[in-house]
Formats: sequence, structure tokens, C-alpha cells
Amino acid sequence: MSSAQPAPEKRTRARKAQAPESTPAVDGIETPATRPPALFVAPIGVRWRDLDAFNHVNNSNYLTYLEEARLQWLRHVPGWFDEQSMPVLAASEINYRRPIEWPAQLHVELTCERLGNSSITLAHRIVDAHDDTQLYSDGKVVMVWMNPATGKPVPLPQSIRDAAEGVA
Repeated sequence: MSSAQPAPEKRTRARKAQAPESTPAVDGIETPATRPPALFVAPIGVRWRDLDAFNHVNNSNYLTYLEEARLQWLRHVPGWFDEQSMPVLAASEINYRRPIEWPAQLHVELTCERLGNSSITLAHRIVDAHDDTQLYSDGKVVMVWMNPATGKPVPLPQSIRDAAEGVA
């Protein structure tokens, strides 16, 4: 019996050492002290249908959660599109940090990483709604505003610029 006791202790220590939120910023993972304030936090509930055969959220649903968070944010920004200017997703980067299991309530945190002439780079984090140290995923997306008739980039709407800079 005594030989069976050390194994659980070793597993517990190993799990704690591997948790990305318990270490300083390594491999692009931010700590609460180095993380910029969120531009917007979107609540998302995990649905049963989001699960895959391994009983965790399928990787493709992370993109849906991110899209939903961006749309929730944009709904609060008047004038973010019109007939001459609307956003398209130009790039997406997702780092999968840990599986999301059902049931779960999530927060998708958005921060502005960069404002360009016609684009915005939004960093994102998907965390547990009750414990933001439980990081499920992080990364960033680039959204470019373009004229839908010509397909050419247009200047970023002032309302987006103001919202990203925290102007009321």
C-alpha cells in the first residue's frame, strides 16, 4: 500500500506545473498582471451539440465562439458597417490550451492588439466564466474593412477606432 501513495502526489504536482495560468508569460501566454484590460467580455454557454466524440468541445466551435463574441461587441458599436464599408475576417490564430467540457459557461475576452488604417487586430481569450485562470484558448484575429462592391480596403470606421481606444 505504501508504494501506491506517492504516485497520486506526483500526478498532482505535475498537473500544477503544467497549468499555463500558474506560470509567467511563456509562449505568448499572458499572466493577469501583464494582460491588458478587456475591450469586451462575451458570455457564451457551451451547448451539448458543441461536443465531439471525445466528449469535449470540437475545435471548430472555438471559431464560432469567437465570431459570436465579436458580433456581441460590434452590436454595441454604432456605425461599424454600411453599404460602403464592412468587415471581413482576414486572419485567425487559435492556441488550444485545454479541452472545454460540458456543461460550461465561458467568457470570451477581446482586447485590441493593433489598429491599422483599414484593419483591427483583436486578441482573444476563452476562459471559464467562474474562474478566469482556467484558460481554454487564446490567439488573435485580423478584421479588415472593405468596400463590398470593389473588394478593396477602406479606412477603419471612426466608431471602431473610438470603441477600440475606449473613447465614449
